[in-house]
Amino acid sequence: MKAVFIFTLILLLWAPTSQAETLSLEQAVERALKADPRIREREQLVKVARAVEQEANNADGVIYDVNTFVGLAPRKTGDLLTTDSNGNSISRSDVHEWEGIAPWYVARFSIIKPLNTYGKIEHYSAAAKQNVEVKKNDIKLEQAKINFDVNRAYYGYLTARDSRLLLEDVKNRLNKAIKLVENWLNEGNGNTKQSDMFALQTGVALIKRYQAEAQGLENIALTGLKVLTGIGQDKKLELADKKIVPVDLPKESLNKLQARALAKRPEMLQLTAGLNARRSLVKAKKSENKPNLYAGVVGSWAKTPARTAQNNPFITDPFNHRVATPIIGFKWDLESGRHPAQVQQAQAELDALVEKNSFAKQGIPFQVAKQYELVQSHYIMVEELAKGSRAGRRWMISSYADFEAGLETSDRVMGAFQGYVLAHSDYLKAVNDYNLHVVMLKSVTGDL
Repeated sequence: MKAVFIFTLILLLWAPTSQAETLSLEQAVERALKADPRIREREQLVKVARAVEQEANNADGVIYDVNTFVGLAPRKTGDLLTTDSNGNSISRSDVHEWEGIAPWYVARFSIIKPLNTYGKIEHYSAAAKQNVEVKKNDIKLEQAKINFDVNRAYYGYLTARDSRLLLEDVKNRLNKAIKLVENWLNEGNGNTKQSDMFALQTGVALIKRYQAEAQGLENIALTGLKVLTGIGQDKKLELADKKIVPVDLPKESLNKLQARALAKRPEMLQLTAGLNARRSLVKAKKSENKPNLYAGVVGSWAKTPARTAQNNPFITDPFNHRVATPIIGFKWDLESGRHPAQVQQAQAELDALVEKNSFAKQGIPFQVAKQYELVQSHYIMVEELAKGSRAGRRWMISSYADFEAGLETSDRVMGAFQGYVLAHSDYLKAVNDYNLHVVMLKSVTGDL
């Protein structure tokens, strides 16, 4: 038994322990962009668009149409005419008599090469090419969303963790104050009342309530990061940043940011590609009323062994023949009722996209300006709340020192603790909001 215990102890000591993976914000974003299936979904849609483009580009290739089948034909032998006793040609009297059935082998084919579609292929190909650009920018849009989600989870975790640590620090100080009041009450200190104990105990209970909330938010944010980065919820994850700090304030002017947004935003690139695609579609629809010039070879072959072939050049024998010929011609597919409506539909969709483009050119600069002002205002909030947090901590420490010396009442100490918690909590929230507004500013300018 002792040997088994020692062996088990050795195994436990030598067993490899799972190491927590540590990620910075940049690494988390990179992992998420590689792991997220939404990106791979968009990539597959790009492949679909490329296949459509390839199909349009190859629409002028050689078209093969082959149809072969085996059927049944009435059995018949001999010619259509026969001779009488005088040697004169007369019609056979047994033409319609039943002689049974026979297999009928047929092959029909055509090989067609379009020579000129008068713009149809070119315009449809151009539209398909622009659609590829639209789908490629869908990937960029999805990447920006994932990037923002990772930033929100990352900063949310740091904010919740720092809030929990703040509350833990204040709770420890309150517990020390409770022990101090207990000693004073036991010693019969006349300046200490039972209400002081109740006030401090109430503060500890409130601190524990908000601490539990912060812990829950911390766990949710960390789980979200594990899902986004594809690490797995059963794995350990730690963040490289030890606390949340405000990122640098963007230095570029509003005008430069607005100009970059109009040039780089995936939505603007999609609108440009969409406009080009719609223009090509309108031209393609207008080309539908034009013919297709083509050349090729058509032919037909049939064989029925149990029927006598008719060799008369003026008679077409569907059961026994061989024919093939080169051809060149024009083919129209005109639908006088539908074609004008299709052109009008394509034109209306183009006009609608033009109006959307005009609105985007007005709306995107406003969106950038709004986000720019939010970044500026939250930066000022962070600076002021940082000052307030530092002052609140000094207030709390000095009030507690005075309380220990018997120079301060419990309600004043609780007020100082509360003021510090509110000031620093607001500071942490302001930093989180400011950082996310900076990320959103990058998003609306196309930098993500």
